[in-house]
Amino acid sequence: MGKSNLTRLPEFILLGLSSNPEDQKPLFALFLIMYLVTLMGNLLIILAIRSDSRLQNPMYFFLSILSFADICYTTVIVPKMLVNFLSETKTISYAECLVQMYFFLVFGNMDSYLLAAMAIDRQVAICNPFHYVTVMNHGRCMLLLAFSTAFSYLHSLLHVLLVNQLTFCASNVIHHFFCDVNPVLKLACSSTSVNEVVAMTEGLVSVMAPFVCIVISYLKILIAVLKIPSAAGKRKAFSTCSSHLTVVTLFYGSICCVYFQPLSSYTVKDQIVTVNYTILTPMLNPFIYSLRNKDMKQGLEKLISRIKFQMNRLSTTNSNKIRGA
Repeated sequence: MGKSNLTRLPEFILLGLSSNPEDQKPLFALFLIMYLVTLMGNLLIILAIRSDSRLQNPMYFFLSILSFADICYTTVIVPKMLVNFLSETKTISYAECLVQMYFFLVFGNMDSYLLAAMAIDRQVAICNPFHYVTVMNHGRCMLLLAFSTAFSYLHSLLHVLLVNQLTFCASNVIHHFFCDVNPVLKLACSSTSVNEVVAMTEGLVSVMAPFVCIVISYLKILIAVLKIPSAAGKRKAFSTCSSHLTVVTLFYGSICCVYFQPLSSYTVKDQIVTVNYTILTPMLNPFIYSLRNKDMKQGLEKLISRIKFQMNRLSTTNSNKIRGA
């Protein structure tokens, strides 16, 4: 863009994961497969929960919403990423960049608050099982979901509006595969001190609040489990939490590596870590929850059997029509 002073660049250039032309098609194939697996896996989780009466409880309600949020999360990033792998220009308009940033923040925050809601659900189920149905009733579940959604939208709006106030000049090249906040801030010519202060205060609180909630919930679970006399009882209690703990570790471990550092410390290496929580974790979530959860596994098997039955029935009907003709 040269060094013309522009308050609004017409577009940015997303460098992506690699600038080597030979890497573009293999990366396209890899991320297309990962995206399709993410869509299929999370969609199966949603359909299995909706179609199985045994899975109609708060834990699986939040899991179905988490799967929906993961589908949206990856869809905000991956389609544009795939287009850029096959494009020579790799551009994204200023407005499109802000929209992508906004919804990336929305669904990323929703994930963290839904994980916190699931931790609360497990705490109530293990520490207060006789009042579980009363405490985690439909109204409270909807209230937790409404709070998670509303706060995520407002939090994201704040950060995008602050970015929109910045002046961009000199370079329009984003060293990333999507419009994340930190890489965009590094291009600003005007001061980003307000953005950084808000990110390290309000942003830190918005990320740490659900994490602290998860930690407190699991400390209470640990205390309750240690009071269980039998080893079998302890294993059963911990088994109901293992899938959720695995997802929490993957998600928060990656976020801490990328965002809990000064803007000046942000490097291209952080892109690899970003792939972990934006693409890899949403893809692995269905496998983690289905392989380590007996009820979920049975629900998926039941759904797949039903789909196969319907397909065989449709195939038989079509064959009879062809013979009749």
